[in-house]
Amino acid sequence: MAEIENAAADRDAGPRRIVDRGEHRYTLLGTAHVSRASAEEVQREIETGNYDAVAIELCDARHAAITRAGEIEQMDLFQVLRQGKAGMVAANLALGAYQQRLADQFGIEPGAEMRAAISASAAANLPVELIDRNIGITLKRVYRRIPWWQRMSTLGALFGSLLSREKIEEEDIERLKEGDMLESTFNEFATESATMHETLIDERDRYMAAQLLKRPPKRNTLVVVGAGHLKGLAGYLREGMAEPEATIDALDDVPPGARWVKWLPWIIVALVFIGFAIGFSRSTGLGQQLVIEWVVINGALSAIGAAAALAHPLTVVTAFVAAPLTSLNPTIGAGMVTAAAELWLRKPRVGDFSTLKSDVTKVSGWWKNRVSRTLLVFVFSTIGSAAGTYIAGFRIVGQLFGG
Repeated sequence: MAEIENAAADRDAGPRRIVDRGEHRYTLLGTAHVSRASAEEVQREIETGNYDAVAIELCDARHAAITRAGEIEQMDLFQVLRQGKAGMVAANLALGAYQQRLADQFGIEPGAEMRAAISASAAANLPVELIDRNIGITLKRVYRRIPWWQRMSTLGALFGSLLSREKIEEEDIERLKEGDMLESTFNEFATESATMHETLIDERDRYMAAQLLKRPPKRNTLVVVGAGHLKGLAGYLREGMAEPEATIDALDDVPPGARWVKWLPWIIVALVFIGFAIGFSRSTGLGQQLVIEWVVINGALSAIGAAAALAHPLTVVTAFVAAPLTSLNPTIGAGMVTAAAELWLRKPRVGDFSTLKSDVTKVSGWWKNRVSRTLLVFVFSTIGSAAGTYIAGFRIVGQLFGG
């Protein structure tokens, strides 16, 4: 069994690793996900006729997004809200928007190398194997495994990337395929957040290796992955795995949230009601004052959030009315109510779904498109209500126990 790294003389060739396991060979081709040259190279490689199968760095969800582009037009926003997936959908749109913005600079679709792999494999009558972990599970594992303060900074950086208009040269993206630079980049990233690096990169290296090793072996498989996965994936393939299925099950598991996080909203609600009770026991005026401050602070901040998302005026009023009540009922959030109101008042048109992916590549597009604006209403009014809960809570404590 041997591992061979190809030091191609052709500078247009992407980095690759070849791992032999007995009579079976895995040719790992490193790509840049918004690179024209990568897409062309993948197609040329498959057309050589040297392979029995093609494995690609996609999960079922991302494969569907690529092959069934119209699927987003069938998205049921009410279902998204009911299932608590609005934040996840917004994060996925932000991720896709950043990649789309880069790709637009070069006139190429994001994931073009994966499209090339799918179409060239079909033309060559080769099976295509999806080996990456579901993107939703990956994002959930990142979210659950990093501390809360890092969650905030990560989300801020994600949405902040939408504000950047910095141009990136195509040569810079092609240079990302040179192994040393990529590895040093990830090493620096790991120093800042080893947990995030492990979840985003190392876990997926192991997952993809397990997916390849659990399948009936082919004599020669082309594996198309982002260049950052080459070293780790080759290493895990070389080492082998005793139980690939068990590895996959373990890496598909989403760690449960901390118990105190689940109970915190109920604890806050209990403390607020206790505060009201203490206030009324001292005097009716004090009790009424505490209730009024709770309503005004919570409602106003949620309404400001809805207004910042350019929600319908009636949605803003709904936020003001709903937030003080939903904050006392952790089973339903203010964002769910305000987003539902926005959907009822401004039902998205067919055109909003068809242009969603392109609209969110621009900051203004998030507010222009009715689908993304509804998601913003959900996010902003939720943040406003959460802030109002804590601010009003501290005000109650101050009124009761302050000097």
